[in-house]
Amino acid sequence: MGWACFEAAASGRREHAPTSADYPDSVVRRTSFIAGGGHNWRISALETPREEPCPWKIVVITGAPSWAEYWAETLAELPKEREMIVVDRPGYAGSEPSHPVPDIRVQAQALAPLLDAAPGQKIMLVGQSYGAAIATVMADLNPGKVASLVLLSGFFGEPGPTARWLLDMGGKALKMIPRDLRHAVIEVNGQRPQLRHAKRALSRLNMPIHMIHGDKDDFAPLEAAERLAAETTTRRPIRILRTAGANHFLNDGPAEELIKALESCIPAHQAWTFRWPKITPLWKPRLAMGRGGEGEAQAA
Repeated sequence: MGWACFEAAASGRREHAPTSADYPDSVVRRTSFIAGGGHNWRISALETPREEPCPWKIVVITGAPSWAEYWAETLAELPKEREMIVVDRPGYAGSEPSHPVPDIRVQAQALAPLLDAAPGQKIMLVGQSYGAAIATVMADLNPGKVASLVLLSGFFGEPGPTARWLLDMGGKALKMIPRDLRHAVIEVNGQRPQLRHAKRALSRLNMPIHMIHGDKDDFAPLEAAERLAAETTTRRPIRILRTAGANHFLNDGPAEELIKALESCIPAHQAWTFRWPKITPLWKPRLAMGRGGEGEAQAA
């Protein structure tokens, strides 16, 4: 990821790789919107065009660095009955502002327009890595708008060995590294004191909450996510889906596997039907059982 920043900066591109260009605009297209919370920032994102609103809209809040391009393959493989939008968070890629926005509450306010849905449409909010804490705050600030919250490879202030090495190197060369990598180092190093906001939000949420995490994640350890789930009193139990052999970048693997995992986070609703209770009819006459009146029973 760090090398991708240097490569993009050297070539003059904003993105690490133009992967969305591999697909026609009818499959994956670039879009933008004005940030919420009174911030007049233009926010860039990738989305799946659909002629009609789908029953479920999947909103992805990416990590740090925040690049929607990493999700292009998943967007392209998404079933037609689903739609997805993946955002470049404020301060990254094609999104404004040019300076870092390290406050997760400000990020949550700015990204709130992503939760606008068509009538009858439900939203699955996915927070990836650093974006997990932001997505949790977003769900709390917008009651009734999120039907399912997914914390994907969630980062909660405890870097794994690879992340620690990158943060150490990035901190020493902060003024020399590309903008997006610099913003990522600033965000991640300043997250821990803000986790109280995410934990408070998590305890108040009243929708299904899922943690999807690779057991080989050396950026954001699975144990840290499990500890957060165990130590936080929530209104509903948090479902933890451990992905065997997977690392931190679940969206960089086979798209069908990630889509399958996300589909498992959509609540199953069974059709409700009314059945009249079985009541023994009292108006039917009693019939004698055999000659001599040895017993009586109700007619069936």
